[in-house]
Amino acid sequence: MFSAIVRERIDPAHVLTLIGADQDGASLLFLGVVRDHNDGRSVGGMRYDTYEEMAAEVLSEIVDEAARSAGTDRIATIHRTGELEVGEVSVAIAVSSPHRAQAYDASRYIIEEIKKRLPVWKKERYSDGAEEWVEGRTPRAPDVAHQAPGAPDVAPKADGS
Repeated sequence: MFSAIVRERIDPAHVLTLIGADQDGASLLFLGVVRDHNDGRSVGGMRYDTYEEMAAEVLSEIVDEAARSAGTDRIATIHRTGELEVGEVSVAIAVSSPHRAQAYDASRYIIEEIKKRLPVWKKERYSDGAEEWVEGRTPRAPDVAHQAPGAPDVAPKADGS
């Protein structure tokens, strides 16, 4: 298994070399890329900020969980930080397993958990020069004294909701 938070460009071909195995019948590569639009606005790029040590630990935990669940340890996941242009890869997930269902399950689990738990913040740069933080989840330790039973463990949105 391999997971990393990086500042340099992600090479998809290299990511695949980290997982290949002759005994496997399925190899899957998922790439998350910066798209040229969001919510009807033209996007010129994106900035990803993170607390790298925490993000590396959380990403490793997510990959470990996926490996245990899917029954394969041939998984590589890389998330990029810093300034990215439209079309650049922000996250790469590669999984190799004996059967395709395991690879798809592991890949989907990883990307969904990254979206929920990874402490990465995104700021979009729009073509008109404006910039805006993209709403997401900010992981935090639960405040047991102030958290209602069954309430999700996420920080409130910027507007307080």
